[in-house]
Order: sequence, then structure tokens, then C-alpha cells
Amino acid sequence: QITSMSTLFDTLRKTQVNSNMKLAIASLLIGSAAAFAPAATPMRNSALNMATETTTEKAFAKLPASVKPGVVTGDALVDLLDAAKEQGYAIPGVNIVGTNSINACMEAAAKYGGPIMVTFSKGGGQFIAGKSLANDADEASIAGSVAGAKHVHEVAKLYGVPVVLHTDHCQKAWLPWIDGLVAASEEHFEQTGTPLFSSHMLDLSEESLEENIGICKDYLEKFAKMGILLEFELGVTGGEEDGVDNTDVDSSRLYTQPEEVYYAYEQLSQVKGGAFTCAASFGNVHGVYAPGNVDLQPIILYNSQKYIQEKIGSDDDKPMKFVFHGGSGSSVDDIQYAIGAGVIKMNIDTDTQWAFWDGVRAYEAKYHDYLQGQIGNPEGDDKPNKKYYDPRMSLRAGEESMAARLIKAAEDLKCVNVLN
Repeated sequence: QITSMSTLFDTLRKTQVNSNMKLAIASLLIGSAAAFAPAATPMRNSALNMATETTTEKAFAKLPASVKPGVVTGDALVDLLDAAKEQGYAIPGVNIVGTNSINACMEAAAKYGGPIMVTFSKGGGQFIAGKSLANDADEASIAGSVAGAKHVHEVAKLYGVPVVLHTDHCQKAWLPWIDGLVAASEEHFEQTGTPLFSSHMLDLSEESLEENIGICKDYLEKFAKMGILLEFELGVTGGEEDGVDNTDVDSSRLYTQPEEVYYAYEQLSQVKGGAFTCAASFGNVHGVYAPGNVDLQPIILYNSQKYIQEKIGSDDDKPMKFVFHGGSGSSVDDIQYAIGAGVIKMNIDTDTQWAFWDGVRAYEAKYHDYLQGQIGNPEGDDKPNKKYYDPRMSLRAGEESMAARLIKAAEDLKCVNVLN
């Protein structure tokens, strides 16, 4: 019986050895075959394939799959702007001066259900870094803009909306500021595959048309390598904003001609992978003015679109993406008529500045008697007032007021409930 058991174990052991040898040979054969198999034949259920399928899922029912919550750049930004043009709405582009106004923008977007463009000016960047800092070489403007952009990258996804990180007017003398931001985007691109900023505006409208577009073209070559969009200006936006004063400009320069728009379109289209929008002047001005003092002519945008379409022989009746500067105080009719001509973004600054202040002012008025000292208020001479003078209270009131004004702006721009 012992001999029988020994024979049985020996048989089993030999069977196991043979099985192991067969598995090893099979593995070797499979491995050899795989080495000569085409590299572009992934397993359908591989982790890589599953990850790719996940990234192509639509985050927003009404937007292309490339557009996700958080900062939008590159092809996703172009897709977003194309959707705005096709669906007939414009994105609010809001100048900010710190995290309070940044957060108010994204809070508003989450409430109205649409994208938002957070816009840094050179002065706004400097303010974020600290007004006490030297800025002779734009170091504070660069550092503050970069810091603000990184804040947006960290928190934007939490708001669940697409956010475009943009910079505002940059004159020729201010190009070192943009150079610093491009360097920051290059570093960010090396680390993440995406730029730090979504887009930059170059305002070289004080230069000749040829020099304006020539410089823009040079910068677009750099931008295209990282997926940064260029916004350029033709003509002049009147009024004054953040160090740019055009209050005394010749009125003829407030109106761009279709031939100028086509020239820019033709030149910039030569940049491989380049994406751009045009701030064409049609009488718009920065600031708020009494009715009758501003003569808007958005028909210029329609004429320009038709001119370009005929020149290039396109089926698209809106080949150029326009942006609307100096939008504060404009009538809803003018705004929506301009959107019909291919305006996909409108700048807002003056109105939101007032809204933020108005929120702070209303807070002070409501709690005035609680803000006259650290101790003592209508409830008693020994009652503390810390919870009233805590800076977060008045700043939050400003945020809420600014967000409410932006929701109204989004309604005017037909940018409400455009995600889902």
C-alpha cells in the first residue's frame, strides 16, 4: 500500500512538471509572437484603453467631449469657443484683482451653468503680488499673474465649470510681461503637457496694421506650440482702463474696416496650429457713459464676416471669432446683435468693480453700528464685534454681489444653462 502511494505521488509530480514545462513553452511562444506583433494592436480591455475611453466621455451634454471642468486650453478651448459661436452665446470675460474676484467669477459660472473667462491685467497681476513690490521689470506683474493662475488651476475643477485663463490688453511696451507669462507656461507645459494660461491678448492697435499683425504672428508661433490662443486688437477701444487711456483718441480709429480684419485673418491663418480671436473696434469704449455718448456699430462685424467669407470661399458665414471689449453699460440689444455676428466673449470690468464695492458698501451700511469699535454695539457696551469686522465678512459680501452681477451678465450674453 505504501508502494502504491509512492507510485501515485511520483506520477502526480511528473504530471505537474510536464504541465509546468508546457506552460513555460507556451509563454515563450506567446512572448515571441508578441514581439513581432503590430504595436498598434492594444488589447480591447487593457487599462490604457479603458483610460482613453474615460477621457473621451462627455462631461457636459451641450459641449464637445474635449471640454472638461477646470482650466481649458488648446483644442478644448477652440472647441468651447466654436460651440459658443454655433450655439449663439458669448462667455463673460471678467477682469480680476485677487482671489476674491477670481472666486466670485467661478461661483457665478457654477450658478448660471456656463463657462467663464478669468482675466488678468498687468495691473491686476501686480496687485496680487503686492503693490509695495518693485515692478520696474514687470516682476511683480508676472509673479502675481502666475500666482493667480496657479490658484485657478488648483480650485477650478471644484466649481464644475470650464474656466479660461486669459490676460488682457498688452501694449508693445508691456510685452516683457507677456514674455514672463509665456516662460511660466513653457515650464508648466513641460511638467503637465498643458500651458499655464489659456490665452493672451496683444493690443498693438497703436502700431501700424502690418507691425501689429507681424508681432502677433511671431507670438502666435510660440503660442501654438503649447496650445495657447491669441487675442489681438484692431482699431482702438475708447475710454480708459487699467493704465490704457484712449479717452482722446480720434473717433475714426474706433471703427475697424473689413479689409483690416481680413488681412489679420489671412496672415494669422498661416501659423500652423494657431488659434486666434479678434477684438475689432466698432465704437466700443471702456467704462460706463450716459446714453447717447457711445455710438456702437456692430454691423461692422457682420460686414467683416461677409468680406472674409467671400475672400476665402468658405461655407462658414462666421469664419472669424470676435470678442467684445468695452462691454460695460452696453444695451442688451447691442450685445445680442453683436453675438449674432460671431462674438464669443465680452469683456466686463467696470460693472463688476462697482458690484463688488456695492456689496461691501451694503454690508457696512447694514452693520454700521457694529463696526465702530472692537467692543460695544447696540446689543451692549461690552459686546464684542469681531465677527462683524472680520475681513472675510465684508469681502464675502463683495463676492456675492459681484457673482450676482455676473449672473445677470450671463443672461444678457445668453450664456445660461449652456453646459447641460
